[in-house]
Amino acid sequence: MLKIGLTGGIASGKSLVATRLRELGAILVDADALAREMVEPGTPGLAAIEAEFGPDILTADGRLDRPALGAVIFADAGRRAALNAIVHPLVRARSAALVAEAPPGSVVVQDIPLLVESGQGSAFHLVLVVDATAEAQLRRMVQYRGMTTAEAESRMAAQATRQDRLAAADVVLQNNGVPADVLAQVDHLWESRLLPFARNIVEQRRAERTGAAAMVPHQANWAPTAARLAARIKAAAPDVILAVDDIGSTAVTGLAAKDVLDLQVAVPDLAAADRIAPLLAAAGFPVVPGTGFDTPKPSDPDPAAWQKRFHASADPGRATNVHVRAVDSPGWRYALMFRDWLQADATARVAYSEHKHALAKEFAAAHGTSAYATAKEPWFTDFAWPRMSAWAERTGWRPPSYAS
Repeated sequence: MLKIGLTGGIASGKSLVATRLRELGAILVDADALAREMVEPGTPGLAAIEAEFGPDILTADGRLDRPALGAVIFADAGRRAALNAIVHPLVRARSAALVAEAPPGSVVVQDIPLLVESGQGSAFHLVLVVDATAEAQLRRMVQYRGMTTAEAESRMAAQATRQDRLAAADVVLQNNGVPADVLAQVDHLWESRLLPFARNIVEQRRAERTGAAAMVPHQANWAPTAARLAARIKAAAPDVILAVDDIGSTAVTGLAAKDVLDLQVAVPDLAAADRIAPLLAAAGFPVVPGTGFDTPKPSDPDPAAWQKRFHASADPGRATNVHVRAVDSPGWRYALMFRDWLQADATARVAYSEHKHALAKEFAAAHGTSAYATAKEPWFTDFAWPRMSAWAERTGWRPPSYAS
């Protein structure tokens, strides 16, 4: 299944987006609705809240007095944390049960107002953030919810900042205008990305890449996107994966590159790589058939040591290659050294950039990037290998050491 985390600031329009996703066919798990369910009269949740906050937090008929509770928790971050410690585990357990019941191939959307605050982003294939300006949020809360400006600002201050939400987002849906505008964004996202992503996960195939290799200037969002994907990959097999490193051209500051991320997954050995292959596929990174070797370098007497396992993203909206290599293997070491050499040596960056641009021009009419990639390989061996090896010797470069 495709698991989507949906969040947004108060009065951003998150509920509107959630409703549309459900209309399109998603299974919606609403954290707010579950939170209310968990504190109905007679539930362990309500009993725990009464024990923590006292009987005055209940109405005369024994129900939770939400305005009274709100007045307490929005005035005191410590009391808010105490409430969250009671409710959040209950909601997560119930959410997990509902998700487990979803049939294969489903798009499951979990509507979680505090997704960013609770650090749950790595549990999803994608995080969708419904974004609105602070001015729009305040206007809606005052106009439609009857709050005073001070009350609205207090609610906003209790949530993650807009900047933190945007940093956690894989997809941002802008909702500063009329509802039809954001609903059109949702409809396009559903057809162009969510449905194909869900199908690719079921069929365990990477997203199709049809265009020729095209260089683009270095993008500021490459590094944070790589970090989010690395966290998801690590979460897929935390007891086996030693590290996930950003290793491609996109990891080198200022270097033009194809808009394709390359991540290296370090594992104890290739047997471990094979064991976690189904877990990576479920996380959205299936094995790519017909792959499994890096090009050995001339100084290595054992070409078989350059084996790896190669996965790629099933997400049509974010091309990503995942190289699973045994820690301390020559391919693992080469990838890290190459990245660090380019980062440190401006001459090397210029040479590599010129080489890539020349090949991109040569293969501009090609269907896909395989011809470009094949033509690039000799440069790694003939030009890069001797120079980066000399650089590593001269500078004392060593690869990282991961605690197993």
